[in-house]
Amino acid sequence: MAVTLLSPEALPKIGLYRQVSVATGSRIVSVAGQVSWDADQATVGRGDLAAQIEQCYRNVAAGLAEAGAGFDDVARLRVFVVDWSPDLMPAFQEGVERAAKALGSAPVPPVSVIGVAALDVPDHLVEIEATAVID
Repeated sequence: MAVTLLSPEALPKIGLYRQVSVATGSRIVSVAGQVSWDADQATVGRGDLAAQIEQCYRNVAAGLAEAGAGFDDVARLRVFVVDWSPDLMPAFQEGVERAAKALGSAPVPPVSVIGVAALDVPDHLVEIEATAVID
């Protein structure tokens, strides 16, 4: 495996992700920001942050798989959320948990959650991009 995830003792333990990743592979896979579209560009989970997060993770997984990678190879995730505030954390966690169950793996690499004013279309509440490293 090209990516090792770490939780240093000096940093807080966050259940949703690890604080550090160490990548030693030879190929970098970048997955563009994925929104909650299905294959026909229909928005999944209109108005439902948890459902949109789950769909975004599914889309990231599909992009990774096409490149021969999976969430175990992800070194970093960036999540952009419209009008982010801490009170959205339960829906965020629910979406991640649903995605982990659906995908059969917990996507726990280092992650940044970034609040934004808007995304590509008004129906999209979240966008997720990934960087993976594979041998």
